[in-house]
Amino acid sequence: MKIEVPVGWEVTTLGDVAGWGSGGTPSRRNPEFFNGSIPWIKTGELGDKFIRGTEEHISEDAIKKSSAKIFAAGSVGIAMYGATIGKLSIFGIDASTNQACAVAKPLCDLLSNEFLYYYLLSERRALIDSGKGGAQPNISQGILKDWPLSLPPLNEQHRIVAKIETLFSELDKGIESLKTAREQLKVYHQALLKHAFEGKLTAQWREQNRDKLETPEQLLARIKQERQARYQQQLKDWQVAVKVWEKNGKEGKKPGKPSQHKELPPITEDEIALLPVLPSSWGYARLAEISKIGSGMSVSKDRKLSDPVDVAYLRVANVQRGELVLEEIKRMPIEKQALPELALEKWDILFNEGGDRDKLGRGWIWEGQVEPCITQNHVFRSSPYFASEFHSKFISHWGNTFGKDYFEKGGKQTTNLASINKTVLSMFPVPLPSIEEQEMVIRALDDSMSLIGSLEAEVESSIAKCETLRQSILKKAFSGQLVPQDANDEPASALLARIHSERAGRSPVKTRVKE
Repeated sequence: MKIEVPVGWEVTTLGDVAGWGSGGTPSRRNPEFFNGSIPWIKTGELGDKFIRGTEEHISEDAIKKSSAKIFAAGSVGIAMYGATIGKLSIFGIDASTNQACAVAKPLCDLLSNEFLYYYLLSERRALIDSGKGGAQPNISQGILKDWPLSLPPLNEQHRIVAKIETLFSELDKGIESLKTAREQLKVYHQALLKHAFEGKLTAQWREQNRDKLETPEQLLARIKQERQARYQQQLKDWQVAVKVWEKNGKEGKKPGKPSQHKELPPITEDEIALLPVLPSSWGYARLAEISKIGSGMSVSKDRKLSDPVDVAYLRVANVQRGELVLEEIKRMPIEKQALPELALEKWDILFNEGGDRDKLGRGWIWEGQVEPCITQNHVFRSSPYFASEFHSKFISHWGNTFGKDYFEKGGKQTTNLASINKTVLSMFPVPLPSIEEQEMVIRALDDSMSLIGSLEAEVESSIAKCETLRQSILKKAFSGQLVPQDANDEPASALLARIHSERAGRSPVKTRVKE
């Protein structure tokens, strides 16, 4: 299909307007090869418009004894394969490259290197797609040399580059402002959480309801009553289960006796000194005082089960900070008898046990999205004795903000991973306002965070639109719609004819634009 181009332009190929080559990697077994002064570009260093320095330098001997070669400043390099495929830069220095880099030296009186750079940038996705089909995508030199180019006159190329850079500069300023706004929203988000747990979001409401609110001591006493009542019920259920087991000839494993709650040491003054100052009507309690802490089941293909049931389970990857990512939930078989003890309940609070140190303890609440569902052994759960959406969100928000330092300090580091144990989680201090005030705090947080989320989405959408506009600018540039044509420009056909004639060793044919 014939490509329509503006007057003065000519359809050609990248191989016609530039000389192409690639580099090489000298042997690492000879350290002297990498002890020279010649810049050696790896494709991972491509990306900025100009590259003016490199991490490594090679020697002249390395050039002589390998496929590496020196390319002149002004050449344009593009990564042909690997993780950096399609990344490109103009060489601001004479440099050598590795073999994954294709290098074009534009014919100076025919093609602007900056024009070529922006053209390759506009074609990057199409070039990558054209290289698919093998074990890994590869933009070969053959593909690059045969790639079509609508070539404008040289003067118009310079005008196009100048216009692109003016428009891109304006776009970059806009994107920078949007990114600044995004960072400000993050700062506001953190300030909002800080104010929430300092009692500032509910100060007026608290003052108006001072005489109606339960004290931390009263709330803890009620929680203790509820905890003891549950334990007594568990004992009764266990006694019934044992009788059934005995009646069935003691077949299978004997039901395990429920464990009694272990009293925890009071929170010390030293611990409180590291925590935010709370309103006078709030207090601190340990997480295991107000909830039951449980762990999950390890994944094992070798586990022998007498009565298996296949259940969904949450991994560390599912439990993010402030959200659950449930697009991919895995399953495992467990003993059916163990399911009631392991199954998540609505409003359980999830905490990650291991991973990178700064991710210890991150988590969010369970809302019963999948039934039944358990956790892997690397995810803890906290089941509040007074379970509710507001109470669980209050504790989880606290864990994701002020709890980060606590979990980082309490974590144990191995070679690759850090982890917290059940004791560290059980001893975690959490603020304890009245249940009613917890609800008010979360309602205020939800409203403000919903607004922040909407603003963040608008910012991200605007940034995406800017990037789309960038591609639109490039598309217009290389179809002749970005700057006007000038009839006085020497047409591209004359430039091409001159180059072809010089290559053939004869004088070029002079041409001019028809009017």
